[in-house]
Amino acid sequence: MKAFEASASITAPAAAVWNVLTDAPGYSTWDSGVERIDGVIETGSTITVHSRAAPGRAFPVKVAIDVEHGIMTWTGGMPLGLFRGARTFTLTDAPTDGTEFSMREEFSGPLLGLIGRSIPDLGPSFRQFAAGLKARVEAG
Repeated sequence: MKAFEASASITAPAAAVWNVLTDAPGYSTWDSGVERIDGVIETGSTITVHSRAAPGRAFPVKVAIDVEHGIMTWTGGMPLGLFRGARTFTLTDAPTDGTEFSMREEFSGPLLGLIGRSIPDLGPSFRQFAAGLKARVEAG
C-alpha cells in the first residue's frame, strides 16, 4: 500500500466545510490543486477530477458521503481491483468550535508495484489542498 495524507484545523462548523467540499465547480476557485471537476459531488455519483498534479489526465471516481459520520470517499482504479485509489475526507468536531479536517489517499492492488513508481509525491499537493480548504472555508 502507498498513501498520502494532510490535515488542517478549520475555524468553522462542519456544515461550512461540507459546503465547500461538495461544490464541484468551486474547486478551481480556491487553492485545491484541482483544475476542475466534472459532475456533481453526491453519494452514488461518478465525478471526473482533473488534477494539476497530473496535467492532461482525468480521474473518474465514485463518490460516497456519510455526513453523519463526517466521511466522504472518492474511489477509482482499474477493473478487478488490479489497481485502486481511495481518497477519504474526514471531518470531526474540534474541541474549540471548529472542525478537524483530514484527507488520506491509499493506493493498493496487485499492480501497485508497477503503477506506484509513476505516482508523484502527492504530499505537497495534499498540504496545498488542506491549506486552501481552510482558507476558503474561513473566508466565508
